[in-house]
Amino acid sequence: MYKQIFFVLTLLLSIGLFGQKSTITTEEILVRGNCGMCKDNIENAVKKESSAEGTWNVKTKVLKLSFDAKKTNLDKIMRRVTAAGYDNQLYTADDKDYRNLADCCQYDRVTAWDNIENSEGTHFDGQAEAPQEFATITSNQVKTITKSSDFKEQILVRGNCSMCKETIETAVSKEATAKGTWNIQTKVLELDFDESKTSLDKIMRRVAAAGYDNQLYTADDKDYNNLPDCCLYDRVTAWDNIKNSKGTHVDGEATPEQKSVADSNTESEEDEDYSWLDEDAISLANVSAVGNKAATALDGKSAGLTFNIDSKELLKAACCNLSESFETNATVDVNYANAVTGTKQIKMLGLDQKYTLITKELLPEIRGLASAYGMNFIPGRWVQGIQLTKGGSTVTNGYESISGQINTELFKTHDKNKTSLNFFGDTNSRIEGNIVHADTINGKWAHSFLAHANATIDRQDSNDDGFMDQPIGKQLNATYLLNYNDLDNSGIGTHFGISFIDDHRTAGQVDFVEDYHKLGTEKYGVGIDISRFQVWNKTGYVFKDKPYQSLGWMNQYTYHEQKSFFGTTPYNGIQRSIYSNLIFESILGSTLHKYKAGASLLHDQYDEVYQVNDYKRTETVPGAFFEYTYTGDKLTAVLGSRVDFHNLAGTQFTPRANLKYDLFPKTTLRASAGRGFRTANVFSEAQSFLASNRTVEIIDGGGDIYGLDPEIAWNYGISLHQEFRIFGNKSNIIADYFITDFENQILPDLDQSTQKILFYNMEGKSYARAFQIQWDFEPVKRLEARLAYKNYQTQGDYLSGAKNLPFTPEHRGFMNLAYNTWIKANGSQWSFDTTLQYVGEQRIPNTSTNPVEFQTPDYADSYFLLNAQIARQFNKTLRMYLGAENILGYTQDNPIIDVQNPFGEYFDGGMVWAPIMPGSVYLGLDIEF
Repeated sequence: MYKQIFFVLTLLLSIGLFGQKSTITTEEILVRGNCGMCKDNIENAVKKESSAEGTWNVKTKVLKLSFDAKKTNLDKIMRRVTAAGYDNQLYTADDKDYRNLADCCQYDRVTAWDNIENSEGTHFDGQAEAPQEFATITSNQVKTITKSSDFKEQILVRGNCSMCKETIETAVSKEATAKGTWNIQTKVLELDFDESKTSLDKIMRRVAAAGYDNQLYTADDKDYNNLPDCCLYDRVTAWDNIKNSKGTHVDGEATPEQKSVADSNTESEEDEDYSWLDEDAISLANVSAVGNKAATALDGKSAGLTFNIDSKELLKAACCNLSESFETNATVDVNYANAVTGTKQIKMLGLDQKYTLITKELLPEIRGLASAYGMNFIPGRWVQGIQLTKGGSTVTNGYESISGQINTELFKTHDKNKTSLNFFGDTNSRIEGNIVHADTINGKWAHSFLAHANATIDRQDSNDDGFMDQPIGKQLNATYLLNYNDLDNSGIGTHFGISFIDDHRTAGQVDFVEDYHKLGTEKYGVGIDISRFQVWNKTGYVFKDKPYQSLGWMNQYTYHEQKSFFGTTPYNGIQRSIYSNLIFESILGSTLHKYKAGASLLHDQYDEVYQVNDYKRTETVPGAFFEYTYTGDKLTAVLGSRVDFHNLAGTQFTPRANLKYDLFPKTTLRASAGRGFRTANVFSEAQSFLASNRTVEIIDGGGDIYGLDPEIAWNYGISLHQEFRIFGNKSNIIADYFITDFENQILPDLDQSTQKILFYNMEGKSYARAFQIQWDFEPVKRLEARLAYKNYQTQGDYLSGAKNLPFTPEHRGFMNLAYNTWIKANGSQWSFDTTLQYVGEQRIPNTSTNPVEFQTPDYADSYFLLNAQIARQFNKTLRMYLGAENILGYTQDNPIIDVQNPFGEYFDGGMVWAPIMPGSVYLGLDIEF
């Protein structure tokens, strides 16, 4: 009871602050700067003034301010910014403060304020962004840009900072009579020289010899590599995509500066919103993708322990679907759940996938009847990014998160049009193809088309047990996304999506033919047909002159149908779901105190048939929530609570809290606590065990959902993040410990009888304790290493007594090494990746009542898994990759019990704790244009 009292008091305190009268003033002012480090410096300087918050845009140089006029004013805030070394429209920084900035931050101090873009994307002097004369520069030719000046030539030269500027201009001056001025922002080198004594060709050779690519010559790799770290510029962006001298790209692309990351601060990067609203709009997403960020990075701003997984991380493995997207991730465990159907599921914090809230575009995705196979329905090549949160997540996303949340974002255009093709095949006869096309329709509308097809065609039986090692079948999957963004003008942004999936799988004995043997006893087979349709919309509105205040509404309809059979046992199900979530976001007094309030509705209609029994139910859950966020210099606190009125499970109260405290500049402590609940879907969640002689039996406990009560758990977590340097490079260590205590849990009990799967409300204790320590570092430049160790202590009180949860190793080890060569001017690059995992001993359900020959050991042996991949990026268009999985070839002996008698009482294909498939090799091709 003390837990509820604590959260109620906290909630009342937060709500009490709501009544404070707002005296918030908003301002916009230009501040000079270059990169992501500048952004952090400027915004941190603003925060030092009482009640002040600011967001500085790398591209437009506009600082948007919000402050309490009773506590401070614009003059005081801008003096703070000036003291940090940054010129602004009110004050000019002292030369000493300017020189103390990092090299990459020493901005251009010459360009007149009138020539800097305003927040609407035009210059303050009213000039157009892209004068026609600059559109003629191409990568194949260099043309003199007509301009009324004394310069005779202009040419593009790559570079980053003021040190680059000095080096380039010094190289020019070494040529007789030559003088040059290079602009950091536009990358244009303006030249003046005596054509009788030198030439453009000679000058640009000098520049290339200094290590700088230009439109005439590409620098030698050795010269480029000798540049300081802050000068190692992007060598990939096409010349057509580099900004003109008015500060915009010819094609509207973002600049390399906007995508750069200051080496001294891993989390000081320019945010680009991952979905359909920018960071100043409604926070329907709490995290965003970042330009040159590490492929997997801790979100330094989040109060919770959240990791952003970029699409680059997904390229390190075969990654054909979402379940395989975590093979290079230390937090998520990928389990092999069934020897007949070949399904893969994940675990987090030592708990099954069903306790993790899995969303797509922040909308409910893998739940209900989709629990068993839903991870196969999100192709890896469609994923633009993944946000992974350990422990209780925000209450705005619902009540079902217990061990954490995984959100996937699909590819959408952000000013960059993209078409990519992917083709994949492996020695296990799996082939697939993917199409991703995203482009802009006009200035406000953009759309994406995503298509996927896969097939497994060969009936392989590597261990000669008469059963296919994996199912054969095919899947067709298509999604269309339409986006509208007019946040800067009308304040409205909206995102629409529609998707359809058709998936068919056949498994069982090698000579099983579905048309002849289905549901018969001549040959054992499994057939699974799934059709799935979804349509969704997310719309947001940002209030005029109040960028901190917004309203968002998310809606989704899902139809999921499964027709299946397991030997002689049919299982069919239909789920119709409606989801709606309305969120209002604003501030309490100042932007240091923010809140979200809203209401949600979740409506699920289930119709299941198992054997000859029909199970129908309708769950309707209206709910309301409130979440308060405090953002201080060192402390960030997110306190939230929601109440849901479940028509079958009763009223449920769900409080959650996430705290982040910066102990030191590079040391962060996080803590979290919260409650979650869910209703079990016993048949769909038990499908990995249905390919056996076992029958499902439910012990009625008086509840309204299969006779069972809802599952309820509390999750507590603490983590410490330490950033430091080793070998002269960045290094991070994260240690975390999470406790999950169940008030009620429903687990498939496989111990009571080898002929049954029992479901019941467990009495007594059920818990999971998860410890993980992870070290990310670079032993040498461009070699990324990730080492991790995990320890799980899990236990449940079964009818037969307290036992460790089955198929959950106590110890797991992880190592990932990734090496990339330098990117050459044409975009070519080699990439190497390898992952080694150690899986410790794990408990196997009791089979002592079987005959001796059909008994399994109490604990499975530990083993290692090794995967590797080599990839060649030939240019910006073509990439080829070759990889191998389970290189050590470890497989489980006799994964199917009594395989010779599949219709007998001892047959069981669900007792799986290790890989079934032998080592395999795959080849893939990516084409992007």
